Amino acid sequence: MKTAQQWYDEYAVSHQNETNQKIHYICVPAIFFSIVGMIMSIPSGFIQNTLGISNPMIGNWASIVMVFLLIFYIRLSFTLFLRMLGFGVLTIIGNYYLGQYLPLFITSVAIFVAAWIGQFYGHHIEGKKPSFIKDLQFLLIGPAWVLEKLSK
Repeated sequence: MKTAQQWYDEYAVSHQNETNQKIHYICVPAIFFSIVGMIMSIPSGFIQNTLGISNPMIGNWASIVMVFLLIFYIRLSFTLFLRMLGFGVLTIIGNYYLGQYLPLFITSVAIFVAAWIGQFYGHHIEGKKPSFIKDLQFLLIGPAWVLEKLSK
């Protein structure tokens, strides 16, 4: 199994251009946020009834998926796990409140599409294909890489 640093180093190969990096600092978290929003849009009555959880910020499909993502991250690094836990909690809270004012699924799809357009534009500038073309796990590494870069 690769270490977090090995993943970051490999991811960085196709993210050398400063403009592409700046685009990623905005678009990668936006994509993560929008995916959480789309997953939170799935009716969660089953989870709430089965587990007896009435809090909509905990009793939703995104929280369940987040647990599995955090298992992936903790296997790489405890520090990475803590960063992604914090970011994950913020995205769930943000999407909960966003859904109070706007239709969450439609808004999430719009954010998702706009952010991917930005990503592909950034890679056009970079002149290199996105890392996930090589390995889909890079879709999970991208948010961690952004948090790592922004924490320096």
